[in-house]
Amino acid sequence: MSRTLQITFDAHDPRAQSTFWGRVLGYVHPGPPGAGLPEGADPLAAWDDFLERAGVPEEQRNTRSAIEDPDGNGPRLFFQQVPEGKTVKNRVHLDVRAAPGLHGEERMAALETECERLVALGAGRLRREEPAPPLSAGFIVMADPEGNEFCLD
Repeated sequence: MSRTLQITFDAHDPRAQSTFWGRVLGYVHPGPPGAGLPEGADPLAAWDDFLERAGVPEEQRNTRSAIEDPDGNGPRLFFQQVPEGKTVKNRVHLDVRAAPGLHGEERMAALETECERLVALGAGRLRREEPAPPLSAGFIVMADPEGNEFCLD
């Protein structure tokens, strides 16, 4: 029997991180429990209202956030607030598949275009790895706004 997967990130600012990754992946914030959100409604505003009505103190309202694949195919991403910062290289990282099926210069050009988009969202570019057939098609190493490494692949 298979299991579903949730990927959890430690973060200083869960809402900002979930918003960044939602824009990277095309994911969405789900609405609060029992809240039927009308088409086009802002789920983060709905969460603010929900947490206020639930009596959650304002300083605790950004302790967690989540995003989901709107098509239901990818894993849920969960962001939890922690006091400590990132101190070492990730042992696990995400590969954002930005150029599937492309090869050589066409692939690297597509990765560069996506890299520019993500830098504008707040990512940092760390380095470009050139194609090295047959084992590597080439990729770009990046960091999210809190320094977590990921690859454009």
